[in-house]
Amino acid sequence: MKNYLLILWLVSATCFAQKTTLYGIGDSTMANKQNPDRNPEFGWMQVLQPFFKDNIKVENKAVNGRSTKSFINEKRWDSVYKKLQKGDYVFIEFGHNDEKINDSTRFTNPHTSYRYNLIKFVKESREKGAIPVLLSSIARRDFNEKGVLVPSHVEYTLETRLVAQEYKVPFIDLEYYTELMELKYGPERSKELHLHFKKGEEPYYTEDKADDTHLSKKGATEVAQIVINQIKLLEDSSVSVLKKSIK
Repeated sequence: MKNYLLILWLVSATCFAQKTTLYGIGDSTMANKQNPDRNPEFGWMQVLQPFFKDNIKVENKAVNGRSTKSFINEKRWDSVYKKLQKGDYVFIEFGHNDEKINDSTRFTNPHTSYRYNLIKFVKESREKGAIPVLLSSIARRDFNEKGVLVPSHVEYTLETRLVAQEYKVPFIDLEYYTELMELKYGPERSKELHLHFKKGEEPYYTEDKADDTHLSKKGATEVAQIVINQIKLLEDSSVSVLKKSIK
C-alpha cells in the first residue's frame, strides 16, 4: 500500500510540476509561420522548443510586421503581460519594423520611442516577477559589390544594448552573431539561410523569391542555435533555470 501511494504521489508531482514559460515578443524574423509543413519560411523562435527540456514551454507571441510601437498599440503586449507568472522569461527582439520611417503606425525614433518601449517591456515584465532578456535584431543578408556585409540596425542595436546595460538586463547581441553567421557562409552560400528561389523551384511561391531578411528553416535553426549558445554564456543568475534546461 505504501509503495502504491508513493508511486501515485510521484505521478501526481510529475503531472502537476510547474513549467517555466519562455515568451517571445518581436517581429517576423522571430514569429511562427503559417503552414509550416509547406512554407519554407521560419522564424527562429518557431524552432526553439526542441533545444529545451520539457520543463520549459516556449510561447512565441512574435508577429509578422510588428514594431515595438504597433505591438503595444495593438494590445499584443497587454495579452502577454496578463499571463506572465513569477519566474517566466520574456525574450524581446524588435528593430526591423521600428526602422520603417514611412509608416507612422510602426516607426519609432531609436533614441526616444524605441528606447522607452523597451524600458516598458523590461519594467512591466519585472513587475510580474518575470525575467526580461533583450536581443538585438538579426542581421540582414546585405553584401555590397565588395563582399562587405552592410550594417543593418546600427542605432536600434545601440539602444537595445544601452537599455540592457542601464537596467541590468541579460543581453544577447544577435545582430553581431548573425553577422558572423552570414560572413561564415559568404555572399553566395548565405542565400541558403534565407528565401532565394527561382520561379517553379519552390511550390509555395508562384514567382521568383529573393528575400534577404527572413529565414529558411536552415537559417532559423542556425539562429536558434546561436541563441542557445549565448544563453549558456550569459553571466547572470537570473537565467540559471534556462541554462539548466538546455538539452
